Amino acid sequence: MTLPQELREQYGDQFHIVDVDDGVKLIPVADDPLAALREEFADVDASVAELRRDARGSVGNHGEE
Repeated sequence: MTLPQELREQYGDQFHIVDVDDGVKLIPVADDPLAALREEFADVDASVAELRRDARGSVGNHGEE
């Protein structure tokens, strides 16, 4: 697959390819994935243990609301 130069300049040249029902989705890979995660979660005050507990709890309660 070849992407136009303007798209590569805007989003980079590395992507995760995700198979979806009607085709594929290209998700750009950050130049520094760790820095991107830190930036994404900079305003989260919960610890990893709290986030994990909450996520597991919500999976267990899925569909019960």
